[in-house]
Amino acid sequence: MTGTLVDIGSCRLHFNQQGVAAPAVILEAGIAATSLSWWYVQPRVAGFARVCSYDRAGLGWSTACRAPRSTEQLVFELRTLLRNAQVAPPYVLVGHSFGGLLVRAYAYLHPEEVAGIVMVDPVSLIQWANGNDSELGRLARGVRLSRRGALLARIGVVRLALWLAAIGGRRLPNLIARASAGKGTSAIDRLIGEVRKLPPEIWPLVRAHWSRAKSFRAMAALLEALPTNARAALAMPLREDIPLTVLSASTATQAELAERESWARQSRRGRHIQLENCGHWLHLDVPDAVTAAIRELVELARA
Repeated sequence: MTGTLVDIGSCRLHFNQQGVAAPAVILEAGIAATSLSWWYVQPRVAGFARVCSYDRAGLGWSTACRAPRSTEQLVFELRTLLRNAQVAPPYVLVGHSFGGLLVRAYAYLHPEEVAGIVMVDPVSLIQWANGNDSELGRLARGVRLSRRGALLARIGVVRLALWLAAIGGRRLPNLIARASAGKGTSAIDRLIGEVRKLPPEIWPLVRAHWSRAKSFRAMAALLEALPTNARAALAMPLREDIPLTVLSASTATQAELAERESWARQSRRGRHIQLENCGHWLHLDVPDAVTAAIRELVELARA
């Protein structure tokens, strides 16, 4: 583990912290990502602030949790983790993709603990709260694929496919992917492409995580709860007194950009910035730009 396990009662969460200066920066990963996705950003932020990343229940090194994956429950688990790890507020919350939904909810439920928010290409609340048949069908396929992945991981097929791919094999891993994922193969290819943006020494850790059935079960539960959680977050308006910076990838759609512009206008210190030459995982593509946005809110909180 890159960090330690912290007991929060319902499970133990993997927690990684670096740096010492206040206020603390809390990094919230995407829906199926782990603390490893902040590999480039976390050490940069540690140069000027205490910075913490973690794995949600069932993902990465964290143990599973039986509680429903509601927005309120996920916020409760993060808050309990920070208390038990003795990380005092106020916090600058940083959320990528689905993590943007969670930091928004945290700020609504506990505004007195939040000094600022950075959303990194956040998930669209409108899209998933009011999803059409096509989008909901895509989400349902993701849930089925995740559950199938849990079965294949339990009998060792995932570990075999990942090991063969790691040593340079192509044909057999591709056949396994097509047989198990069907229409989800392209999504898997995109995910692998993003993982390969991490340093090669991290790849064995990612392979180990996704060789375990619990990771797939956790992803299925989070995907299944996404529409409900998006509707819950829409009912949690952003506060005008909490500084907000929204970073968008160059691949963001016009609908996503318009939604994020409306969020930035809700804060008296709101900004929306579209970065160039980066995809959805922009903290892997342009970590310096993400770090600069975090530093700005940290310095604002200190002032």
